Amino acid sequence: MGLALMASPAAAQMQPAGQVTFTRDVAPIFQKACESCHRKDSIGPMSLVTYEEARPWARSIRARVAARQMPPWHIDKNVGIQHFQNDRSLTDAQIATIVKWVDTGAPRGDMKDMPVPVTWPDEEAWNFTSLFGEPDLIIRTPQWTQPAVGQDAWYKPVVESGLTEARWVRAIEIRPGTKKGRRMTHHALAHLQQEEPGVNAQEAGAGLFMEWAVGKQGEIMRENSGKLLLPGSRFVFDIHYHSVGEEITDIVELGIYLYPKGQEPKYRQTLSLYSSIQGGNRNLDIPPHSVVVTQNFHVMPRNGRVENFQPHMHLRGKAMSLEAILPTGQTRMISMVSEFDFQWMSNYVYADDVAPLLPKGTILRVTSWYDNTARNKNNPDPNQWVGWGDRTVDEMGHAWINITYLDDADFEAEVEKRKATTSSTTTAGRQEPQ
Repeated sequence: MGLALMASPAAAQMQPAGQVTFTRDVAPIFQKACESCHRKDSIGPMSLVTYEEARPWARSIRARVAARQMPPWHIDKNVGIQHFQNDRSLTDAQIATIVKWVDTGAPRGDMKDMPVPVTWPDEEAWNFTSLFGEPDLIIRTPQWTQPAVGQDAWYKPVVESGLTEARWVRAIEIRPGTKKGRRMTHHALAHLQQEEPGVNAQEAGAGLFMEWAVGKQGEIMRENSGKLLLPGSRFVFDIHYHSVGEEITDIVELGIYLYPKGQEPKYRQTLSLYSSIQGGNRNLDIPPHSVVVTQNFHVMPRNGRVENFQPHMHLRGKAMSLEAILPTGQTRMISMVSEFDFQWMSNYVYADDVAPLLPKGTILRVTSWYDNTARNKNNPDPNQWVGWGDRTVDEMGHAWINITYLDDADFEAEVEKRKATTSSTTTAGRQEPQ
């Protein structure tokens, strides 16, 4: 991290007219965009709650903010959809404020301007309790102990849901059970196994139910949509553990928030893996000291609304894009993550009025870029030939995408409603493929 700027206590408290100060201008930004991680006993490496805590890191804060490395939000600002339900990025004005604060000596300002402290929930609390209360159903895996030093492990326990009646799901979270557990858990998948007579496995909800990786908070179903859990269903977990120099024992918890009994959403969301590797994973081939591009195509079997975009690669991953090739032949860029960071598996959830509405037959094109050169600061060894694999030092290439499928009548109604909305509030970048 950078060296702290030096200023006398008296200078730090002076507040000339028009001066940017911590108490009046910067602290509110930190509360909104930074404190969720950067506070005592949270996952950030330092607390930014008080002036005394933030001041020594001023130059580092400036560098990371100006480069848009923090808060972590890696969507390319120049192409594709720009409006998201969970956007945690800073505006240009907020970045300019922080830069000016540091460049003018990082003054404290008058303490009477300090905003009221934010009361953050306990780290052990679930993320969505303020919206729905405690999860209605919590599925816990048996314990796993990862040695201080050892090979990566993939743990795949099967746990019954315990449901005796059909229930609809409106939100889901997965998390390691403890803070220490987060250090050794690379990712955790929960696959749902259930049978629904007369419905194919994917649309019955069978398959991937939810995925967790560092930086992911959970998933909330869009209004009037959900996932159906049936009696006798069970979850097959796929958990990747790696050693971190300390023996750790932990579990993985799956928190499920249900719709009230009798309330049934109209639409079903399905989460699937959309590979960027044509011909199968074994075709991923990244020579030493090279930049490689892979691309794959997926045909939508029905009309649908794309709910999110979550790229997944490993240490050589550089960028990923999602495009829609419409039945008319027209191509639309949906989203581009141009500076992928393995430490932040961010899920970009589209805002209600821009979530892409795509007709049957649309081709989703997923493209990945890999940098296996010394220029990639995350690359452990550019001399290695890299292929697909589960280990962190191997590579992957896919996007996790939720799609809500719609029949023809509902799809046309959604398209018309969207047209009415965009015509009354025309904003650059808010149009979506239709």
